[in-house]
Amino acid sequence: MQRLSVLFPTPLGCFDYLSDTDLTIGTFVAAPFGRTTQTGVVWPTPPDTRVPHEKLKTVLPIPDTPPLPQQSLDFINWVAKYTMNPVGMVLKMALLRGFEKQSAHPTLFPEPNPGHGTIAFSPEQEAAVQALIASADNGFNVSLLDGVTGSGKTEVYFELMAHQLRQSGQILVLLPEIILTTQWLTRFEKRFGVRPALWHSSLTPKQRRDTYRAVLNGTARVVVGARSALFLPFRDLKLIIVDEEHDSSFKQEDGVLYQARDMAVVRAKIAACPIVLSSATPSIETYGNVQTGRYRHIVLPHRFNAAVFPEVHLIDMRHRDKKDRHFVSDELIGEIQKRLTQKEQSLLFLNRRGYAPLVLCRACGERLTCPHCAAWLVEHKKKSVLQCHHCGYTRQKPKNCPKCGETDCFISCGPGVERIYEEVCARFPGAHVEQITSDTLASPKEFEDIAARIQSGAIDVLIGTQILAKGHDFANLTLVGVIDADMGLAGGDLRAGERTFQLLHQVMGRAGRGQKKGVAFLQSYDPENLIIQALSDNDRSRFIQAEMASRRLLHMPPFGKLAALIVSGRDKALTFETIAHIAKKAPFKPDFDVLGPVPAPLHLLKNKHRFRLLIKAPKEEKLQSTLGTWLNQCRIPAGVDVRLDIDPYSFF
Repeated sequence: MQRLSVLFPTPLGCFDYLSDTDLTIGTFVAAPFGRTTQTGVVWPTPPDTRVPHEKLKTVLPIPDTPPLPQQSLDFINWVAKYTMNPVGMVLKMALLRGFEKQSAHPTLFPEPNPGHGTIAFSPEQEAAVQALIASADNGFNVSLLDGVTGSGKTEVYFELMAHQLRQSGQILVLLPEIILTTQWLTRFEKRFGVRPALWHSSLTPKQRRDTYRAVLNGTARVVVGARSALFLPFRDLKLIIVDEEHDSSFKQEDGVLYQARDMAVVRAKIAACPIVLSSATPSIETYGNVQTGRYRHIVLPHRFNAAVFPEVHLIDMRHRDKKDRHFVSDELIGEIQKRLTQKEQSLLFLNRRGYAPLVLCRACGERLTCPHCAAWLVEHKKKSVLQCHHCGYTRQKPKNCPKCGETDCFISCGPGVERIYEEVCARFPGAHVEQITSDTLASPKEFEDIAARIQSGAIDVLIGTQILAKGHDFANLTLVGVIDADMGLAGGDLRAGERTFQLLHQVMGRAGRGQKKGVAFLQSYDPENLIIQALSDNDRSRFIQAEMASRRLLHMPPFGKLAALIVSGRDKALTFETIAHIAKKAPFKPDFDVLGPVPAPLHLLKNKHRFRLLIKAPKEEKLQSTLGTWLNQCRIPAGVDVRLDIDPYSFF
């Protein structure tokens, strides 16, 4: 009988079992666990020999299932150690529930044909292709493919993928949002003759099960997915592409907190394969790695096919008539009218869902808030509800004010995309206007249908959120208008300026991608702001230099390390006592700063009170080791949750 350790997708660690046959590390097994039988994985942890042999239960291997590859085991262990999470909780992300059940008619994934389609490259693109291919067979290396919007970055890394497909092994492409796959998949199919395997939350259980097993068996050669695809059990990973590498949605904000872009680099290192990070607006962390020589820098400075970046104009909203209740300026209305006359398309961008972000009583000033979160209720006029965008709570707009009792007294303050849509429809009653947000789209197929209507010219004006900001190529779209360019700059978020620059640069880049010249207008109440000026002048280097100088001065990433500690609980006093206790135990070390405790900006979330500590440390600090020693000295009472966020990206 073989004695072995089995890990389950739980936070409880490994358990010892027996097996009638010798099982290799990574074997999937069915094991008695409590009163049920659970699927676990034979783990390389040595068994605990203190438990008597006769007390151990026996496991059975899952039939017709290859073991979890060694690279997956190494990656799971690495992520668990780095993020300071139990290994079983990371395994949970890599283990698909129900994968043991094999489909009677499993989905087949035809092999992409690297010679199916050909692309005529510009000299800049050809140089980039050759540079990437030259390093493809040199094992692990990281390249930043840095190209302006419309420069043809996708076609360049497609050629690298074709090179790798002619060899052997598997390829992983990470995209930040499911909606981005629509046009991307069409381009992939045109180049390689088939569609790749997909991995995202909208797949059916059968599709997920078939894809998981095809990855495990090695028959899925190219997988395209959201950040969770990083944990799929690749047998022979030979290339990773991270598209839109700067995108904040690569950061997982619940469960195990991790940055998928950074973990993808680790995954590539474990697999000893190249990785390409692609972006028109690289993250400051990635740019810092380029400056230190850790990442290669491959630049595409011009748009493909002689197209140029749109002209950018600022609209100073401080000088508008105070009696004007419209949110779209007269200048922008005039520009939309020009496009309608010329049979061209316009895009209005506002990164705020719903109709209005705030509803208040005109009599007493009472603001309608969520009873479970420290957040205002957002009005969604189309659905006739008020909604909390944090916990999903909804209610009807009350007839009377709950504070003063006044009737029909509520007014909607500020614009959301629904309000902009209403305004544009009123201004242009004959135009075909479409609103596109995550609220209006239920699946990638719905966006595919809308994209087809845009391409056919059936839509004149698009109004939407960041879902429209990147990855889309509409040849007849020549005008982009940003309704509130300053919106993302407020607050104490380390990356507020960076995110604003990236998002607005991306959305402006939707204009003029065909043969027609594009133009972008930014409505701003702070036009002298450095970031607004850099966007207006299309001067990315000025923004990067200023941001890098600021980060260096404050020893913020990439020139230092950050960790956040969030303590939450239903008992406010007990929760604060806990974080105060943790803060008192903080180590005294040079340049090791503990900021707080303070109430979190969102100090009530889903009926739990939240407090935060922010830890700043030098770049050379062994942060996980220091945090582990510190927290092991702290007593955490029942009913209080303590979460660590290594490399935090949000500060809510």
